[in-house]
Amino acid sequence: MLLEHRQKLLFIGDSVTDCDRAKPHGEGLFHALGNGYVSIVDAFLKANYPELGIRVVNKGISGNTVRDLKARWQEDVITQNPDWLSIMIGINDVWRQFDSPFIKDHHVYIEEYQETLTALVKESKLQTENILLMTPYYIEINENDLMRAKMDQYGKVVKQIAEEEGCLFIDTQAAFNKILKNLYAATIAWDRVHPNEIGHTILAKAFLNKIGFDWTK
Repeated sequence: MLLEHRQKLLFIGDSVTDCDRAKPHGEGLFHALGNGYVSIVDAFLKANYPELGIRVVNKGISGNTVRDLKARWQEDVITQNPDWLSIMIGINDVWRQFDSPFIKDHHVYIEEYQETLTALVKESKLQTENILLMTPYYIEINENDLMRAKMDQYGKVVKQIAEEEGCLFIDTQAAFNKILKNLYAATIAWDRVHPNEIGHTILAKAFLNKIGFDWTK
């Protein structure tokens, strides 16, 4: 597995990462990591690799866009000095264009999204060698759905940044698409964005597979 002894793994993103985690620290006792994929990843790391003593921190905040991440990056990422950084952002950047179409100042269009995410990755690379980028997603099998199509465009930007900056990359949309061949979207997320236990397990599994987790250990 790629993670090593006593390393610090920090997750940052929006509500899908947040999942009612403890504020402001995002670690500690009593479900401090929230009830989503971050806590599932932490549980598997502790159950399978207790000897490594991996420290997991959750810095997700519900409703965030990449613009919001930029505003809190120094405090929530740089000063944390993680060994590993996982970023999943973009759902709200797209969603606000659909659920709040007339509030233009809430929209983060793809040019700003790409520019800002690239800048955050470049800044973080100065101290964190291991960065993993996860695409935003929309749990909808129809690729012609307007929001799904827009989300796919933002996902391609994430892939491009990962390739250009040498980051690990997870296509979360592809992970959900595989399950959607057999399960209707509402079985995973009633609003096609906020997943239940099935959806969060899919995200956790995709993350663990990317870091070389040994499921037989």
